[in-house]
Amino acid sequence: MDTPVTTFSEGPEDPFAVRRSASAVVDERGTVVGWSERAEALLGYAPAEALGRPAASFLADPDDLAVVMDAIAGSVRDGEGWFGVVPVRHRDGRQVEVGCRARPIVRDGAHREWFLVGAPAEEVIQWETDRSVLDGLFSRSPIGLSVHAPDLTILRVNRAIAQFSQLPVEEHRGLRTSDFVIQRDTDTVERQLREVLETGRSSVFTEQPCVLRHDPGRELVVSVSAFRMQDPSGRILGVTQTVEDVTDRYRARRRLALINEAGARIGTTLDVTETARELARTAVPDLADRVAVDLLEPVHRGEEPRQDMVGPLCRTAVLSVPPGAAELLHPVGRVMDVPPGTVQARCLAERKPILDVRPESPAEWLSTEPERARRELGAATHSLLVVPLVARGLVLGLLTLWRSERAEEFEDDDIRLAEEFASRAAVCIDNARRYTQQHQAALALQRSLLPHTVPRQPAVDAAHLYLPADSAAGVGGDWFDVIPLSGLRVALVVGDVVGHGIHAAATMGRLRTAVHTLANLDLTPDEVLSHLDDLVDRLAAEQEPADDLSRQVVGATCLYAVYDPVSRHCALARAGHPPPAMVTPDGRARLLDLPPGPPLGLGGLPYESAELHLDEGTLLALYTDGLVQAGERHAGERDVDERVADLCAALTGPPRPLAETCEAVRDALLHDHPTDDVALLVARTRVLAPDTVATWELVAEATAAAQARTLTAEQLTAWGLEEMLFTTELIVSELITNAFRYGGGPITLRLIRDRHLICEVSDTSSTSPHLRRARSTDEGGRGLFLVAQLTERWGTRYTRDGKTIWTEQALPAVTPGRSPHP
Repeated sequence: MDTPVTTFSEGPEDPFAVRRSASAVVDERGTVVGWSERAEALLGYAPAEALGRPAASFLADPDDLAVVMDAIAGSVRDGEGWFGVVPVRHRDGRQVEVGCRARPIVRDGAHREWFLVGAPAEEVIQWETDRSVLDGLFSRSPIGLSVHAPDLTILRVNRAIAQFSQLPVEEHRGLRTSDFVIQRDTDTVERQLREVLETGRSSVFTEQPCVLRHDPGRELVVSVSAFRMQDPSGRILGVTQTVEDVTDRYRARRRLALINEAGARIGTTLDVTETARELARTAVPDLADRVAVDLLEPVHRGEEPRQDMVGPLCRTAVLSVPPGAAELLHPVGRVMDVPPGTVQARCLAERKPILDVRPESPAEWLSTEPERARRELGAATHSLLVVPLVARGLVLGLLTLWRSERAEEFEDDDIRLAEEFASRAAVCIDNARRYTQQHQAALALQRSLLPHTVPRQPAVDAAHLYLPADSAAGVGGDWFDVIPLSGLRVALVVGDVVGHGIHAAATMGRLRTAVHTLANLDLTPDEVLSHLDDLVDRLAAEQEPADDLSRQVVGATCLYAVYDPVSRHCALARAGHPPPAMVTPDGRARLLDLPPGPPLGLGGLPYESAELHLDEGTLLALYTDGLVQAGERHAGERDVDERVADLCAALTGPPRPLAETCEAVRDALLHDHPTDDVALLVARTRVLAPDTVATWELVAEATAAAQARTLTAEQLTAWGLEEMLFTTELIVSELITNAFRYGGGPITLRLIRDRHLICEVSDTSSTSPHLRRARSTDEGGRGLFLVAQLTERWGTRYTRDGKTIWTEQALPAVTPGRSPHP
């Protein structure tokens, strides 16, 4: 729907126009000597009744006549006519307020008469008000007003427009907008006026830039409204526009918007370099044409700078309009010295913004920039602003802003805005720096606590994949281990500590150490988890603070498995951890169904081991939940069950090195950097060759030791280890004798030849043997002491049916030309 247009028929017509006003003539004696038809219509008196009557008889109060005449006489002395509102009595007795004008008329050079023109007071007041408003618009209004003909030439302007154009009001007639506004902005203005002329739709409060020809260095923002003019017949007379300078209001609103935008855009990451880029993107192009963010070298590395540092600076971010102009400046990564006496050096030393406008030698600004920039950038740049980046009382670097494309120089408001940007960015950069420092410390701690390589084990071939979480999440507490046990068995461990950061990494280190200690005790998987659960409870008690706000949550999940390459027996237990995946030698993959077990730290709840036999070449994959939950933050990602299926699929396939299997899992499940640590341990089971293991079951009787020595001598001779006969026979004899004396049931003797000669004696007793120093008068008690002296290591492990005492001896060096095997 079109907006109604303005025509000259709207509003009251001049009430004193001849065809509308009532008129009368009064002579010097105050007698009415002239009376018009409009006077009869206004007051009800016919000419015959009015003529010859005293003018005072028409007044509502005859005493007002003297006051009126004195006012008229005074106006005449001042050379002006008189205007006033007079209460008049209507013929029917009503009082009528009449607006009157009075002018003297001199007849025959001597007789004076008064010509009176009157109209209803409300019409006169309305008309005078309208005329005063129109006069005010053109003479006193602070809002510009210009009236244009249909060809957009100017018909009339008010004084506010004259102040814009710096031309007298009367000289505007016949000019066009282009005579005092640059062509770019003229095109915008005239396009808007033509649209109003053609459509009749008024435009209201359209803000647009405006640069005046007499002041090209200053850009205004004006609010323009326009409406079409037409006469009662509909003929288009032109268009009128109002122009208001809203530059200050626009800039204040824009500054507020930029501050809000800075709060949203700066500091979205805990990365020093990215925060510097965000600062640059916030400042260009709204505040400056070119910007550089330079940080002190220690800050760029994530370290804390000295209080008195004034360089060198590392260029961290650069941005400009047009983009190619950034090539004139030092590139990102360049380290620059700060010469004494430069603007940059002063800013770092004084810790306050420095504004330099139109200096005699612009190249002095660019003393830290290349020679090409001195020539090309310096010549075009007219305004420089350098602001220090300060946080916690430390100067972190500089924000340098240049203006060359836009005409305005930096002003005080720009300095305050740049300081706001720099203040927000400095806090974010300092937070990122401190976080980077802590993150690097936590990462170093984490790396020092994790195994760097997986040592070769006779029981399994193993490989691992470890990916720390992204920097936003922080260092996690995932860990893995391959721990050698007695009898060539191996423990496979994967765990995950709750939380991130140094606290999680330190807790992980303590748990990993505890697992190694418990593994050396040859405990079963469920017993290991029970002891770890107690440890986590104690750690939580140690961490308990005085209030809940600083409470450190201590908890973890863990999967512990033990595999025996002789018996192919595998025992597993888990504490709130994802079950492992298993791939059989024929390529079938599935998750093992293990008793779940509560996470470590809940306390008092039992754990249960699952036991199974694995064929040689079975692949086990132990992992943390970061592997199968890494993509859940993204919309449309597959759920956990589907990702577990992807894991099983990645583990299968043609035979390949285990390192390649880890990479296949990574490619299948980790498409971006994980938000949680990922630990993956894959192990392929091996079985010892039959000719490397010898096992005998002996009856628990006095002759068992002698029989064991004979069997041992025969086996060592068959293995070509005659050099070890005497020592090994003594060890076997002592262990079998102890089993006969203090144990029960059948006795099992097992010899294993690998890189060591392993001797194991098992019985059905759970008594714990211990090493002691026998006195000179004791008849016994020296057996285990001799065993300890003759072996590299020895120990005891317990089973559900009893215990096993084991020893390890180093094999003799191989003579050149002689095979170590028969």
